[in-house]
Amino acid sequence: MQTFTELSSLRKGLATWRERGATIAFVPTMGNLHAGHFSLIARARQLADHVVASVFVNPTQFGPNEDFDQYPRTPDEDAAGLAKAGCDALWLPSVDEMYPFGIEATVKVAVPGVTRLLDGAHRPGHFDGVATVVSRLFNQVQPDVAVFGRKDYQQLAVIRYMVTDMAFPVEIVGAPTFRADDGLALSSRNQYLDAAQRAKAPALYATLQTLARDVQDGRDIASAQAAGIAHLRSLGFEPDYLAVHDRTLGSANSNTDELVVLVAARLGKTRLIDNLEFSRFASSQNLQ
Repeated sequence: MQTFTELSSLRKGLATWRERGATIAFVPTMGNLHAGHFSLIARARQLADHVVASVFVNPTQFGPNEDFDQYPRTPDEDAAGLAKAGCDALWLPSVDEMYPFGIEATVKVAVPGVTRLLDGAHRPGHFDGVATVVSRLFNQVQPDVAVFGRKDYQQLAVIRYMVTDMAFPVEIVGAPTFRADDGLALSSRNQYLDAAQRAKAPALYATLQTLARDVQDGRDIASAQAAGIAHLRSLGFEPDYLAVHDRTLGSANSNTDELVVLVAARLGKTRLIDNLEFSRFASSQNLQ
């Protein structure tokens, strides 16, 4: 696996693949990689001739009271894991390489609408930072296809909107959420949980499953949401939101079939997110 830290070298290296007519799949990450990230690499390998991953902890998507300085950085372990997973190139830029005029003077990308609810409401400016860095990464790597995990459901929706509106020639593929055996969605932030919190954390996904089954059984959405929030609080979670939407993140009503329930909740100091797509009129046995 080749590792690039300068944009000029990255572009030169990728140009040799393109000259041979090879296609490129891209997996952007913030590092501290785990099995969920490596499953994205595996999916990307199915979609293109070569796979590029990036590791960049993006300062513009962290709020003033969030964990940018404490966010775990493990570049050597990340590189070894990516090479083992079959990644062909690692893009490992510095902050100065990504934002050559400095963060305050950088050109920013803001996506309207879908960024104003859920995490966008609780983390103002977060998705502007995501859109800004992803648009730069797409320009730098110029992939044919990019793979993102569906655990970050709203982020995926933001990126799809941006790609469509700005006519990026990139196919966006959402890969299934990778879970531990007990159902907890894998996340770099899970390591912040102590043993007792880790044992309790799978209740987050179980609550989504219960809510989905209740809606499938005819319970109205508002009542199911309220019950889910109360249940999480009884277990010691502090929910930011637990909400059912249609799968474009628009409002859902009693006739909406294709739904997604999304949650963000703190367990101690750790903020966890998750989601579950389901069909209102399908059997509850289909929920996994």
